[in-house]
Amino acid sequence: MATNITWHSGLTHEERVALRKQVGLTVWFTGLSASGKSTIAVALEQYLLQQGLAAYRLDGDNIRFGLNKDLAFGPKDREENIRRIGEVAALFADSATIALTAFISPYREDRDRARELHRGKGLPFIEVFVDTPLEVAEQRDPKGLYKKARAGEITEFTGISAPYEAPVDPEIRLTHELTVEQSAAKVYEYLKQKGYIA
Repeated sequence: MATNITWHSGLTHEERVALRKQVGLTVWFTGLSASGKSTIAVALEQYLLQQGLAAYRLDGDNIRFGLNKDLAFGPKDREENIRRIGEVAALFADSATIALTAFISPYREDRDRARELHRGKGLPFIEVFVDTPLEVAEQRDPKGLYKKARAGEITEFTGISAPYEAPVDPEIRLTHELTVEQSAAKVYEYLKQKGYIA
């Protein structure tokens, strides 16, 4: 751990919320590859922005082009990937922005750790389980990853050769029968009902 460092205080979270006139929070989408996480998050982000709200999507693939490009896909690297995203999402939420994260985040413990980080800072954390069965995700397979995993070309692939631990009690569960628009609307309505957005 770094030494000789000091936390530099500035505006409080409450001051940011008052000045920006919106609550900061994290909406954490989790599910298998090709479950629809990113597509739903994009639709929700667009709708939130159209409503004049500050929102930003952190996407699993996109983050690995920059912030997490040094990480592979083994268990330890997956843990670090999600740890970093939890920290970044909490920074966005603290800034009174709605952070939307779209990550497989296969391990329950890692997602719980991200939740506890937010809770410790007094920031809302909404877990959204995009509950798409493996066979449906495989049929979609837009990147051809399942096919490669089945052929042994990709090791440690979630759902095939690596585990996915489904959420036990997510705030929101989205099924594959819902359209992208219906899924985004369900999350939006939840945020309204809880008073996170006007």
